[in-house]
Amino acid sequence: MDIFLVVLAGIFMILGIIGSFLPVLPGPLTSWVGLLIFHLAEAIPMNWTFLIITFIVALGIWILDYIIPAMGTKRFGGTKAGMIGTSIGLVVGLLSPIPGGIIIGPFFGALIGELINKSEFDKALKAAFGSFLGFIASTFIKFMVAMIFLGFFIVKFFDYQEVIF
Repeated sequence: MDIFLVVLAGIFMILGIIGSFLPVLPGPLTSWVGLLIFHLAEAIPMNWTFLIITFIVALGIWILDYIIPAMGTKRFGGTKAGMIGTSIGLVVGLLSPIPGGIIIGPFFGALIGELINKSEFDKALKAAFGSFLGFIASTFIKFMVAMIFLGFFIVKFFDYQEVIF
């Protein structure tokens, strides 16, 4: 059973890293679920303080994930249409075969969203840039937290690998 829980936890850790880039999966929260599953294995001692602190961090990052892109868009004069365009552009960028689609998709999505919202091109370009910066900052923070959680997982795994197997 422990091996199953460790493998399942590893899958959640990987999904958490992927979720750092996909807006559908809450990256750090998914990684945290991996840590929780990992600590449910009998071979790994339950550390509630560690789990509570990492949960608070994951929850905080999840909340900031909605605030940071909005701040970037608003700071550069964008509207809600730009933010919606950013999200649509991200999905299109992910699905497109274009290299770097995940990076240019949100930018062009925000630009198109602002232009549809009847903004002038210069204002739409500035707002798209702000939305893009917010998206990049948010993604970077989520990715770093998910990687740190993965690091915790790996360290604990190697500490208890003899007991697990």
